[in-house]
Amino acid sequence: VQLRASGGGLVQAGGSLRLSCAASGRTFSNYGMGWFRQVPGKEREFVSAMTLRGTSTYYADSVKGRFTISRDNAKNTVYLQMNSLKPEDTAVYYCAAVWGKSGGYWPNEYDYWGQGTLVTVSS
Repeated sequence: VQLRASGGGLVQAGGSLRLSCAASGRTFSNYGMGWFRQVPGKEREFVSAMTLRGTSTYYADSVKGRFTISRDNAKNTVYLQMNSLKPEDTAVYYCAAVWGKSGGYWPNEYDYWGQGTLVTVSS
């Protein structure tokens, strides 16, 4: 599967953005999905994940209550709605897919990665 992330940009603190990750290739509903983020000099950090059909979702403590992951299997797309953004949310955000199981907390659990989209939150 190929993943293409979009929706990043520059936003003021307290604002919102919605990231999208469009998938092409094999059956999207057979993939668990996740979002990660990375800043220069740091390891890739878990943000959120969900099961194949979106029945369960998982969040990092730092984004819980502010970010919402969702998926539309008919559109082969997973979303990350980000509200109440903070400067520390600034990072390149990556979507990722894993075949046949729920998205997990660790990057090495995933089979495929999108190219990343930059989110910059100004104070």
